[in-house]
Amino acid sequence: MKSDEKIKGSDRRELILQWLKENSQPLKGSWLAKKTNVSRQVIVQDISLLKAANEPIMATAQGYVYMQAEEKQEHCAVVASRHSPEETEDELNTMVDHGVLIRDVIVDHPVYGHLTASLMLSNRNEVRNFIKKLQDTKASLLSELTEGVHLHTLSADSTAKLNSAIEALRQKGYILS
Repeated sequence: MKSDEKIKGSDRRELILQWLKENSQPLKGSWLAKKTNVSRQVIVQDISLLKAANEPIMATAQGYVYMQAEEKQEHCAVVASRHSPEETEDELNTMVDHGVLIRDVIVDHPVYGHLTASLMLSNRNEVRNFIKKLQDTKASLLSELTEGVHLHTLSADSTAKLNSAIEALRQKGYILS
């Protein structure tokens, strides 16, 4: 195949699926577009078609992830938090520093109900990139819709890690009581 040759439909989706399955880190739509010589919008449509075919692909702020079936046992918890926008980075770092994956953020909007955004943050570098993207785009946090009140779904390979992260959040005054 020539480097400027577009990869057609089903072949492209097979490649995308293969790349997603082979990588544990998120793959950016722009990278997938460049590798297949199509536009980013075509990749968005391909991902939609793959999801419609029941492929467990999740769009995150870092890119697309294939949700592998985990062999190890995963422990989950949902925590209710409240803090100022300036404390967001500290809250997120507090959780990932305890070995916790921050799956999402949820707010209960008075009109739209539960609004959920996937985060999939597991280390300080991912938190730093998330905060930088917020600053670069001047985007608002979902929690700004609810005066700082929000939920996070957390997961870890042990309840001890979850409990440790929750206790650290409580000590910093972030846990809503």
